[in-house]
Amino acid sequence: MSKAKRRPAKGPVEQPSPELVLAAVERAVRHRGEERHAAPLWAILAHLATPRRSIAARALRAQLDELCKEGALVHSREHGVGLWALTSAGGGRLGKLRRQGAALALPESPQHADWRNANTLAGQEIERFRRRLGAGLEAATVLLACAPQADSDTWFELGERLQRSCWLLASATHCLYEWAEPDDARADIDEHAEDPRSQPAGLDEAALARRRTRRVGRRNILLWRERD
Repeated sequence: MSKAKRRPAKGPVEQPSPELVLAAVERAVRHRGEERHAAPLWAILAHLATPRRSIAARALRAQLDELCKEGALVHSREHGVGLWALTSAGGGRLGKLRRQGAALALPESPQHADWRNANTLAGQEIERFRRRLGAGLEAATVLLACAPQADSDTWFELGERLQRSCWLLASATHCLYEWAEPDDARADIDEHAEDPRSQPAGLDEAALARRRTRRVGRRNILLWRERD
């Protein structure tokens, strides 16, 4: 009877330095926008590139508690969700380190990774989206010329295909040409606002509101997946 193989013992979890945790909390709060003053655990984990369900995540939770005891962080709750933010002492601790030239190199921020992934995928897919829309427009031209005329259901179905194709091309166009690379010094939140470089003329508030509504989801590349 052969002996069961022993699993290799797991080594100690490599934890980020307390200062790096403080920097992650600071950036996580900043990237949530001006109206938010604290960040939840999942956001802090994302800024440290730490998987949520991992031993490292549990270790980080203990680090946050310790930094709260030291007065560098403050913990609060909102709608039952735990939140963390820097105290003035924590901010001063980071500021002192930076003045001394200490390197607090965080992993790529989630907002920059979102931009990079969307920009890359848009570059790969935009020509396919153009061809898809062109094929739909050709189909519409054929239907307009056919005799007898196409029935209403055919037009309804084609209309849905054309709308989807236009949306895909619009979303990829935005991600590739209009979405500027984010700066980690500020939150990169799509407010669906007008681009000051191409401010439309002659549009009233109702028309501008409709334009902003159509922009919802334009950076979400998960919406590019083919529907069943």
